[in-house]
Amino acid sequence: MAEQVHPSFPEDPAVFTERMQLYPDGMHLLERDGRACGYLVSHPWHSGTAPALNALLQRMPPEADTFYLHDLALLPAARGLGAARLIVEAMAEHARSRGLASMSLVAVNGSIPFWERLGFAVENNPALTEKLNSYEQAARFMVRKLA
Repeated sequence: MAEQVHPSFPEDPAVFTERMQLYPDGMHLLERDGRACGYLVSHPWHSGTAPALNALLQRMPPEADTFYLHDLALLPAARGLGAARLIVEAMAEHARSRGLASMSLVAVNGSIPFWERLGFAVENNPALTEKLNSYEQAARFMVRKLA
């Protein structure tokens, strides 16, 4: 599914496997008519930073203060159903229940307007420029405050 939705941002299967092992509460699969049509990979992380693309984490940071949405992928069959909003709101509640003050992500593929509709705003952080450019030139770091 990742290859279909994000062909320009390949990640090894080990990245998904590790995230699932380290933080299973952040993994969600969307099914429609018994078929997988979307997923979310998310986990606690450090504010103002983003994990490198296609990199293993080794462990979840004990001092996490944001909930990072690593990857949301929806096949065409899942789009327009409101599924993204539902899962993002569920993850916002999950993050709040763990005392995290924000959610963060890297927006790619022209998805900034989509994430803005879900309450995220671009946060300009020059320290992230090189990392964001490793995704694509138009990649932007976005944050949603949960307070």
